[in-house]
Amino acid sequence: MDLICYLHPGWAPLIRPAPATRAWMDATPESFAYRCLPLNIANAHGWEVLSPCGFEAIWDGGPATGSVTLKLDEGTAPERAPVSLFGQGVITFHVEGLFRTPPGWNLWVGGSPNRPKDAIQPLSGVVETDWSPFTFTMNWRFTRARHCVRFEAMEPIAFLFPVQRAALEAFSPRFAPIDDDPALKSRFAAWSRERDAFHAKMSAQTPAAGTDKWQKHYYRGVDIAGETLIDDHRAKLRLAPFDTAATPGAPVAPLRDTFVARAPTAAGPTPAGTSAALDLRKRDWLLQAVERQRALSPRAAGLDRRSGLSSEEFLDRYYAPGRPVILTGEMAAWPALARWTPEALKALVGSAPIEFQGKRTSDANFERDKDAHRAQAPFDAFIDRITAPGAGNDTYLTAYNSAANVAALAPLNADLGFLDRFLRREREGPGGMMWIGPAGTFTPLHHDLTNNLIAQVVGRKRIKLLPASEVGRLYNDHHVFSLVTDLEAPGLDPVRFGKLAGARVYDLVLQPGEILFVPLAWWHQVKSMDFSVTLTYTNFLWPNDAHAAYPTA
Repeated sequence: MDLICYLHPGWAPLIRPAPATRAWMDATPESFAYRCLPLNIANAHGWEVLSPCGFEAIWDGGPATGSVTLKLDEGTAPERAPVSLFGQGVITFHVEGLFRTPPGWNLWVGGSPNRPKDAIQPLSGVVETDWSPFTFTMNWRFTRARHCVRFEAMEPIAFLFPVQRAALEAFSPRFAPIDDDPALKSRFAAWSRERDAFHAKMSAQTPAAGTDKWQKHYYRGVDIAGETLIDDHRAKLRLAPFDTAATPGAPVAPLRDTFVARAPTAAGPTPAGTSAALDLRKRDWLLQAVERQRALSPRAAGLDRRSGLSSEEFLDRYYAPGRPVILTGEMAAWPALARWTPEALKALVGSAPIEFQGKRTSDANFERDKDAHRAQAPFDAFIDRITAPGAGNDTYLTAYNSAANVAALAPLNADLGFLDRFLRREREGPGGMMWIGPAGTFTPLHHDLTNNLIAQVVGRKRIKLLPASEVGRLYNDHHVFSLVTDLEAPGLDPVRFGKLAGARVYDLVLQPGEILFVPLAWWHQVKSMDFSVTLTYTNFLWPNDAHAAYPTA
């Protein structure tokens, strides 16, 4: 079905699929707010219209249109600015677009769910957009007088999604005793017992791993017994952006929040600062200029291969400057390089239960949705699964499963050495995070919040590596991920992702026995060329805690 936004000449609405993220949710301890799937779905359940300008407003408490004072950021076009049109402490945004929905479908228009704003409230409306030749406005009403409110450029001002006009009236609401549905009653009783037991367990001892602090049945769309009750459960919405292909010059809204909140004064509107869009352009200019300057020297810009590096030289030439390097010969004495085959691994670990990522091929966003793909199996059965013909990217034991697999994989430690010149011995054993999977496993384009060593033990991996300074070309739409998951995807739109053409990419194949140092925030994607075992390390001798200050709002 089509949702069309017709544009009159001069109209340029900024509309995007609503992201599931919220700054206040990012800021919760261990981001626990995202464990609530209904919250996530509501956040992303429509499209957001963004403010074309930044401004501040204050209401004196009166009913007149003049009771609201607006102070626009410098350079704001008057025709795109909000106005006080109705009085009663209401601010009005003119939405530049004439929307058309299929017959029988309305458009619900209001504020973005779970995105509160102090002292002002979005008003909601339902518009019959299948016939109306009229535009509509988006209105916000002050809830407190004499309090200055600020809206940033690119901040969401409206949220909309289609609703079927007759659907609500077709429902016959009623109460019923739960005994009328014995199967439902049985499943509810099982959930209630499990919930009580889980709460008692949490009260007795809180798990160290954040993922063990909540039950995931609803998130995964299963009951307590693990049975799937519907075929179309959603753990994430993937709404399409408004297509601009047939409308040259149509605006493209950012797919993530780009506005930077600035606190207004309590007394009234304050002078405007630099717009968020200009701030981003300045950032990208600086990063690209630095990268071009680095490229002047092949020694500074190249990807070195080194053996026998001392701690001091590694720190001075690579770790501190944030330069990648391939280390060779460091694992030459490790028995694992010669011994580890699928059968040898099975013999060492046996049928110990392990956690891995499963059913990845059924979800285009398997990496972002990795909590929903946790699965368990005996280790030997897992190896049989990933060595079966055509295993591909469906099943993969990753670093994300490491905490759950420490005991099960402990027998492998005897075949591993330790990189004492670069790493701290935090505990007995190798201290790394293990990856085991078949040829064809794929980790999408992303960056990490730490410096990493990628140690290739078995098999080969092809890695595409891009400097951190290329972030402005890589369509970073959420957290550490890119809207472009695979730089080699055959259907990648060269128009939509035009900035990729200028990105600097190191393309390498990491061989068994080689270690790649990936500096903080460098982008990379990884494809396994063979049955593969890899270890990643972050416990460097030097500080590696930049993630603690990573901005979430």
